[in-house]
Amino acid sequence: MLTNARRGEVSATLDGKDYRLCLTLGGLAELETALGACDLVTLGERFSTGRLSAKDMIAVIAAGLRGAGHALDESDVAAMQVSGGLAEYAKIVADLLLATFGTGGEANTANP
Repeated sequence: MLTNARRGEVSATLDGKDYRLCLTLGGLAELETALGACDLVTLGERFSTGRLSAKDMIAVIAAGLRGAGHALDESDVAAMQVSGGLAEYAKIVADLLLATFGTGGEANTANP
């Protein structure tokens, strides 16, 4: 699946289906609330520690899916499986956070 790194998009395969994910400003606001962060700096600092719980990962993936237009919530994401297990979930989250907070998400495939 092609994604646009300039828009902060990443792709992931969940339950054998390809999805596009993107953390929008609304998604970041959701994450602030869900993770108890008072602002984006606090949220970014929390993510930069590399210490994320399974609940954190579910929240990030769900917000990214919703930001790309998929009507899925945390319970949907919690039930999804990926090939590669926990390491693949962590990669999805890392790619999405890098695309959002990093230098533009070089790990993604950009549309020409």
